[in-house]
Amino acid sequence: MRDKFNFHELKTAGRLPSPSGTVLAIMQMMQRENASIQQIAQLVQTDPAMTGRVIKLANSAAFAARRPIINVQDAMAMLGMQAVCNLILSISLIGKYREGRCQSFDYSAFWSESLVMSVAIASLTMRERTAPHEEAFVLGLLSEIGRLALATAWPEKYSECIDRAAQGQQLNELEQECFAIDHRAISQMLLADWEFPEIFRNALMQSYEATAGEVSRTARLASQLAFARQIARYCLADEACRAVLLPDLTLQASHHNLYEDALLNFIEKIVLQWRVWGKLIDIKTEIQHTSTEINPAKEVMISTLDVLLVDDEPVVLACLAKQLAGVGYRVKTCRDGESALKHIIEYKPQLVISDWRMKPMDGLQLCKTLRAFEFGKNLYFIMLTAAETDDALVEAFDAGIDDYVVKPVNLKILLARIRAAQRVIMLQQNLCQERKEIETASAELAIANRRLEQMANTDLLTHLPNRRYAMKRLEQEWLTARQSNLPLSVLMLDLDYFKSINDTLGHDVGDQVLIHAAKVMRETIRIHDVVCRLGGEEFLVIAPNTDGATALLLAECIREAIETRQLKNVVFARPVTVSIGAAACSTDNNLAWRELVKMADQAVYRVKEMNRNGVQLVAC
Repeated sequence: MRDKFNFHELKTAGRLPSPSGTVLAIMQMMQRENASIQQIAQLVQTDPAMTGRVIKLANSAAFAARRPIINVQDAMAMLGMQAVCNLILSISLIGKYREGRCQSFDYSAFWSESLVMSVAIASLTMRERTAPHEEAFVLGLLSEIGRLALATAWPEKYSECIDRAAQGQQLNELEQECFAIDHRAISQMLLADWEFPEIFRNALMQSYEATAGEVSRTARLASQLAFARQIARYCLADEACRAVLLPDLTLQASHHNLYEDALLNFIEKIVLQWRVWGKLIDIKTEIQHTSTEINPAKEVMISTLDVLLVDDEPVVLACLAKQLAGVGYRVKTCRDGESALKHIIEYKPQLVISDWRMKPMDGLQLCKTLRAFEFGKNLYFIMLTAAETDDALVEAFDAGIDDYVVKPVNLKILLARIRAAQRVIMLQQNLCQERKEIETASAELAIANRRLEQMANTDLLTHLPNRRYAMKRLEQEWLTARQSNLPLSVLMLDLDYFKSINDTLGHDVGDQVLIHAAKVMRETIRIHDVVCRLGGEEFLVIAPNTDGATALLLAECIREAIETRQLKNVVFARPVTVSIGAAACSTDNNLAWRELVKMADQAVYRVKEMNRNGVQLVAC
């Protein structure tokens, strides 16, 4: 039950994709009704890198600014506050999640494919005005964000899913099997959490089953998203795969008034824009193949150490480096604190051995700087010093050093100190490994609990929510309706003459009828409605914010769908039909939710007493 999924469960199991603190503050500000361009611009300007990106984007050919944009406020005035907020959110996520611990998840290819889709949907919405193209661009870029979420939260398990999917299994089915939820549902949750418009979220969900010919704005946007997804696959495919994909792509293109040469020209323009955007937001615009190499970010137990030596005396530096390398350590060297800091940020050594007195940044300043940042807090630091005074050593330890060796360096003493450092580093690594194992166990337990909860609330035959879930959900919707002063309706559905189907054709055919009827109901109800199987041939539809007249229309839609969409390849004595009783509770009625169910049930019996295959409403 997707709506029962605890969003915070994913956060406790592992890190979810999330934007930076500045972007979160901007998003919170955007939720205020009185938020102004000036206020949002001030927040953007607190991040110089983000400011530069926004101005660069506003001046790019993609937005065709009529005059040079030189500040964030002008950029927001041209693009719109929501568009800038969405673009900042996207850039923030791309910057933070260019790589990760999920070995089989190709992060570079993920963003490359997402960028193709975003350019495609932006181009389509410029041709067919269903949504602002700059906002559609961001929707396309984040449409598959659920895949990144699973790779981030459960990297090892999701890597296994990807490997199994490569062998021919459906990725969505594997996700449901492993996590009791799929990436499409998680994408919806993240977009809702980031306050994306509801029409975008609904269109994205519908795009996986979009059909041509529907006329609502949401349906048309869903169709565009589905077509953009096909274009992205075509653009990223090799020549052999393109030949296979082209016929279906051409068919879908005709629904968007693109024929033959026009389609190829349209795709060619998308590819050109893809290249331009790749440079703008630093995404590789080429197909990336999954590497078979071991992920270097993955922790392994050390047998030696990566050592950084820092000293401004070339002779001492060369001599110590040669001696340490001779006993098996991997050694790099730097001549001052500034270059050492850059090296540490880029290569992350396990041990730093630094001289104290250097210019422009000495060893003490280097140590203080490292301890101020997360990446340097657990780095083992040995200071080389000619000073042995108590005050000097206290100052050095206060700065954050772990040990010291007096100069001139006695190699035997230094090696002993390094071995002590190695024991500490190995203990830290063991603790880190244990913590990861605990996190993995917690994640697996959360998944197991999720599966058990899903099994307890799911009808095994139809995969609809069962009676247990239906009663809980109805009680929740009833409370929400009372608090929000909204109407609530329920529909009781009973398949007509179902017992005769079991008696004459057997229970296997009866099961097929139930599965087919459940599928028809699920596809006919609205996005916010919930259909459940109560048992046997009885079903319940919960319709929030629905008055009696609307409930009656919904019931008639379901009845007609059941009657017209008969199960194929089975000959019945009479068509499969359904009797439906609807009960609606208005905002000024204090009727209990259990009474609402009873009234709907009584309405069903009245339909059955007549000719069946009908609907009846009881309003209270």
